[in-house]
Amino acid sequence: MKLYTKTGDAGDTGLFGGARVSKSSDRVGAYGTVDELNASLGVVRTHTLSHDHDAVLAHVQRDLFTLGAELATVPGKEGSIGIALLDSRDIERLENAIDASEATVDALKTFVLPGGTPAAAALHVARTVCRRAEREVVALAQHEPVRGELVVYLNRLSDLLFTLARSENRAANVPDVPWHPR
Repeated sequence: MKLYTKTGDAGDTGLFGGARVSKSSDRVGAYGTVDELNASLGVVRTHTLSHDHDAVLAHVQRDLFTLGAELATVPGKEGSIGIALLDSRDIERLENAIDASEATVDALKTFVLPGGTPAAAALHVARTVCRRAEREVVALAQHEPVRGELVVYLNRLSDLLFTLARSENRAANVPDVPWHPR
């Protein structure tokens, strides 16, 4: 089987469930940004991370593939794609990881700028991509059905990526970069 199909040459693409939509649609934009986020986490994982952080991110990457697959499905046909969809247990797992990571860092006293170690900086980049994915899924949900769990998952994930960045800096004994207003 060839990688290229030529079916998208006119600017449309197929969703799971058979429908074809423009590649410029909000749905394609949303799952494309989720894919970009997943790739960003792949870059993060090329850095030296704690074993626990790497394991959390490996699980998140699998979740994001599931989330993207759901977004790439014709609304109403999500149950037919043959995979378990994200649910409240996945959100709770993120919350537990946030709590564990926050326990390793000092309380915030100021805003922090992206930076510190290369791993922390990469986590901050992934966090901003996550926030964009969240905005795009919210925009999609304004005119097409989207399960609320997807928005909540992305919201918690951005919080997790922030606290993992801080925790990676702490583990390397590198201070967060404080923001000092002008």
